[in-house]
Amino acid sequence: MRSSFSRRDLLKGIAAVVGVAQGMTPRRWMAAPVPERRYVNIAPRAGIHFVHNNGAFGDKYLPETMGSGCAFIDYNNDGNPDVLLINGTDFPGHVRHPTTMRLYRNNGNGSFTDVTAGAHLNVPMYGMGVAVGDYDNDGWDDIYVTALGEARLYHNEHDGTFQDVTQTAGVNNTGFGASAAWFDYDRDGKLDLFVCNYVQWSEKTDIYCSLDGRHKSYCTPEDYKGESCRLFHNLGNGRFEDVTEQAGIYDPTGKNLGVAIIDYNMDGWPDIAVSDDTEPNKLYRNNHNGTFTQVSVQAGIAYDENGVARGAMGIDVADFDQSGYPSIAIGNFSNEMLGLYQNQGHGFFIDVAPQSAIGQDSRLALTFGLFFYDYDLDGLPDLFAANGHIEPDIARIQPQVTYAELPLLFHNEGHGRFQQVGRQAGFTQKLVGRGAAYADINNDGYLDVLLTTNNGPAYLFENTGPDTANAIRIHTVGTRSNRDGIGAVVRVHAANGANWQTVHSGSSYCSQSELTLTFGLGPAREANRVEIQWPSGQHDSLRGLKANATYTIQEGGKILKARPFRRA
Repeated sequence: MRSSFSRRDLLKGIAAVVGVAQGMTPRRWMAAPVPERRYVNIAPRAGIHFVHNNGAFGDKYLPETMGSGCAFIDYNNDGNPDVLLINGTDFPGHVRHPTTMRLYRNNGNGSFTDVTAGAHLNVPMYGMGVAVGDYDNDGWDDIYVTALGEARLYHNEHDGTFQDVTQTAGVNNTGFGASAAWFDYDRDGKLDLFVCNYVQWSEKTDIYCSLDGRHKSYCTPEDYKGESCRLFHNLGNGRFEDVTEQAGIYDPTGKNLGVAIIDYNMDGWPDIAVSDDTEPNKLYRNNHNGTFTQVSVQAGIAYDENGVARGAMGIDVADFDQSGYPSIAIGNFSNEMLGLYQNQGHGFFIDVAPQSAIGQDSRLALTFGLFFYDYDLDGLPDLFAANGHIEPDIARIQPQVTYAELPLLFHNEGHGRFQQVGRQAGFTQKLVGRGAAYADINNDGYLDVLLTTNNGPAYLFENTGPDTANAIRIHTVGTRSNRDGIGAVVRVHAANGANWQTVHSGSSYCSQSELTLTFGLGPAREANRVEIQWPSGQHDSLRGLKANATYTIQEGGKILKARPFRRA
């Protein structure tokens, strides 16, 4: 366990929290007490019968520890988020039964149907991560799947099927792929692709490690050489160019697991934050000319408070303290606690987790998937963490640490404070958690959670309870900007104050949440004003949007559709 940080650092961190709290945008209505919302796993009765296969057969290969991600994608454009679960497969010479990713169509009535075969996605691979985005601006979302040794780009054919276009598109990634994200880094209206790679591993180069000196255990990434992330520039016409080196992204020392797109300096250009496992985290500043500069050390997110690189997995960003700047959350190894890097507004971050509930309550957790979202619709982003260790026998060596771990849910209390309410919210079962994503699966305005486990079942947690808060949901459709509106900044002004989010791909761990944004309004019954700053530079402002509906808004300010929530 890391030593505690100094008294001086503690006082500096407290001063930073107080300073940001004093400078927050005023709110006429602050967060209510923890609501009576509970999450219930509905996967079995909803028809999602999925079990992840990590291929383990006794030799304890490193990839077996990593698990796979998940995604929400409205692949058939019916307005209901469908479920995509990435899967591993058996290793050569140890094949027991074929396993593939699974696509479950949302039937709109609380049930899902497995449509994998019909969608042409029943392809065996050792899958890891997934990113969803409409890369060719045809109005239908496509899928990029990372894997061990083989990545795949699946083009949505508009008829319920997908076609593998990896080779013709030029986006094959032959490393140990992890998380990925679509974003328009040069703001030309076409989605580019960022891909994380983990370490250099193969069956032939697998290393023997042991916890007790007698039995083989899973190695940690320090024992392997790293791999560089890759950046693919969208050329149009369905083709991409690998610009990793010329863009300033190439770094073979990285052991990259998570990526979040963040405009950390609020200059209107997307930057890139990468969580690295036992290597310094990365922050690539967009130079507005097709290149990036790596500034994580200067920005303060590379290391922990002791100057040590942690075992970082998942990552997400949000303006959790209403400072007007996005901050960064990073999931780390057990005995390292979550990182909560608060944006100070001058290109610098301070990790405020150690003096908060987020740090203390996550110290023993090994966090993979995590994301900010407003689960109770009070207008403040909460934080969810999916946890699970990599070593099944860890309790023999560290009795206080377990293999399966409880998910954590931190309720945002306002003024930079959080309260851990996971058990109260229904997360009472220990899981070997890995990927995690969120979406409103039943059109009630409340966000539900999809969670994968390593070599185990997937869980779909429905957000249940009394409808005590209102919300507004915004689905963006670009014209000059990319069709999904990825990168658009949406600001909602209501009686409970102002809130903003960015339409984004990636984040969490190897997973993708829905692209539609959900804004909690608390008791407010309308959004007084909704502003959208599009990547193209277009600025739209709409007034008087009623609460409890999803609005599809086209670039230029046109409301294409208003879909009321389904509430009792």
